[in-house]
Parts: sequence; structure tokens; C-alpha cells
Amino acid sequence: MRLTIKLSILSLILCMILASCNLPSKSPDAAATIQAVYTVAANTAQASQGQTPVASATPMILPTSVFPTLPPAATKSATLPPQTPLPTKPSSYCDWATFAKDITVPDGTVFTPGTQFTKTWRLQNIGTCTWTSSYALVFSTGNNMGGSASTSAISGSVKPGQFVDISVNLTAPTDEGTYRGYWLLRNATGVLFGLGPSDREPFYVDIKVATGGMTTVYDFANSVCSATWNSGSGKLDCPASGSNKGYATKGDNPQLEDGQIYKGAGLLTVPENINNGFIQGYYPAFAVGKGDRFRAIVNCSYLANGCNATFRLDYQINNDAVQTIWQYAEAYEGKYYTVDIDLSSLAGNQVKFILTILANGSPENDKMLWAGPRIDRPTNLVTPSPTPTKIGYP
Repeated sequence: MRLTIKLSILSLILCMILASCNLPSKSPDAAATIQAVYTVAANTAQASQGQTPVASATPMILPTSVFPTLPPAATKSATLPPQTPLPTKPSSYCDWATFAKDITVPDGTVFTPGTQFTKTWRLQNIGTCTWTSSYALVFSTGNNMGGSASTSAISGSVKPGQFVDISVNLTAPTDEGTYRGYWLLRNATGVLFGLGPSDREPFYVDIKVATGGMTTVYDFANSVCSATWNSGSGKLDCPASGSNKGYATKGDNPQLEDGQIYKGAGLLTVPENINNGFIQGYYPAFAVGKGDRFRAIVNCSYLANGCNATFRLDYQINNDAVQTIWQYAEAYEGKYYTVDIDLSSLAGNQVKFILTILANGSPENDKMLWAGPRIDRPTNLVTPSPTPTKIGYP
């Protein structure tokens, strides 16, 4: 009996399998049909043994090879919209500049009416073209302060990325007030250019003219030997001249690098005659007042061809560390530079000022001239001294 039942079940399964082979290969019910065959067979076997079929019997797990193989789902390649190119930076400008710093006459410098001065800007070539001696400095708008409409601004060449100092000789107006003049550069073909994203923004000089004027309250040239002068060789004699150890000496009406005569006292400072030699003058402590300014003209001495050194103004309060206020690297190129430094941050202190010259390599011909180095104070802030003080030589 049991053998008969088993044979019947096997026959039924074979028939069902043969029938399923004729179904479409992609029929989603093929696996269900085969599972049903297993369920029927199990119920039949239970019935033949006198057991009640269990409707919720756990389905049997079929080998994966029994299920029809479905083709892989079709995939679509998304077509991305073309990317919008980033805007081109204005570095493609042939002629373009950026402002680095004021070398002389910082904004708000105070002058008495009619004072002559030299304004120097440091600019960087951030364009793609090299600037040459054919380029010029051109007045744009504002107050020209007696400057030329255009003047040669560059000697040699300035490649992209390089810096250059651009200077113009000006004169303070005769009336009291605040003045500003705007300037541009002009290339060899006559095209004007300057700063900013548009390469057309001018750079400027900004000064104040005070009829009350300034009064000199300390003269570094006439006080040369009140300072302690040193070089790498140690303490130096003062006055002295022509020493290989370095020296500092006062001179009246010195001749500037461009050939002009400065009407006043000058201080000639020469570093020690060794590579990267230096000289420093430590002046006695000075009581800095409100509105005080350090002023001078700095340049190489006339005909000191090949001079190349750095001017530096340092200071010390009590025994604190020496600090640098200002420095400027100068080489012989036929120009002089005006220094005008606000000392307001030091007001109320006893300050030792230090004049320093640093040779840039060889000191040969490093004859560095400070014309009229002094501290000026607004006239209305000067307190008269009951006993006149004599400075310098009798």
C-alpha cells in the first residue's frame, strides 16, 4: 500500500514538472506551481497515514535552480547637462597692478603750506605683461599737488609677480585743508590701467596742510655725537670719518642722490666695511609727545654709485626689547625718499631712538644719507622752554 502511494505521488510530481516545462519561461507563477505540488504531495502522504493535513505547513525550500532566470533589469545612462564654465579670473589682464604699501608719505601726513615732498607707492605687477621704461605714471583726478601730468615711472623692467616702487615729486598746497590726488599707470600704447577687479582703479596720495605748522623738537643730525654709535667692531668714535669700522658724521646742506641740495643738516652713516656690515646710533631717551612725527629724507649720498643698504628706525623703552618702527631698502637709482612716521603710539614714554644702516651684501659705496632727520611736533602743542636748549655743536 505504501509503495503504491509513493509511486502515485512520484507520478503526480513528474506530470506537474513536465507541465511546467511548457509554461512561459518568464511566468512569475512557475515557482508557486512547483511549491503547490510539494504541498499536495505532503498532504497526500499525511492522509495515507491517517493524519490530518496541516494547511499551515512550512513551505519547503527549493533549490535556486528551480526558479526561472530573469534577464537583468535595463539600466539608463543619465545624460548630464553640460557644465557651465567658471568665470575667467581677471588675471588675464595684460596690464594690472595691486597696491602693496606706502613707502613714503602715509595717508594723513601733515605738511606746512608749500612743502616739497616725494610720494612713493610700492606696487606689484599682477598682470600677464612685463612693464618697461616706456610705462608712465599719469595724474588722474583730485589735486595734483604740483605734480606733472605724466612722468617716467619705471627704470628697467618689472615682470609679472614682481614689485616696483613708483615715485612722484609733489608740493603741498598753500591753503590749509585735506588733499588727495589719484594716479594711474599708462602702458607703451597709451592705455591707462591701475588696481581693482576692473584694473582701472587709481591709487592715491592723501595729505593734510596745516598753517599752524610743525616745530622741530629734536634734531638727530645736530645731535649726532650725543648718540652711542656701534658696529660689528664695537663702539665707534664720534665724530669720525673714513673708518673701515663704520662711522657717522654731520654735514650741512648735503647733496641728494638726484643732485639737489638739501638746505639743512644731514647725517652721513656708513656701515662697517665687511660683507653685511652695519652701524647703529643709540640716541638718549626722548619724551615723545602727542602728535610727534619722525621725519627725514633718505637716499644714497650723491655719486655713491652701487650703494645698496637698508635704512631702519628702531626704538627702546627702558630696558625692554628693541622694536622696529620702519625700514626701507635703498639702492642708487637717482631718487630720494621722504619719511614721515606718526609716533603717537609712543606718546608719554621716554624713548631711545636708534638709527640703523644694514649693508645688503658688500658695503662698498654704502654712503647712506639721512637729510634732516628730526622729530616734529604740531606748533600748538609745543611748550616753550624758559631756558633755550642748545643742541649739537657750538
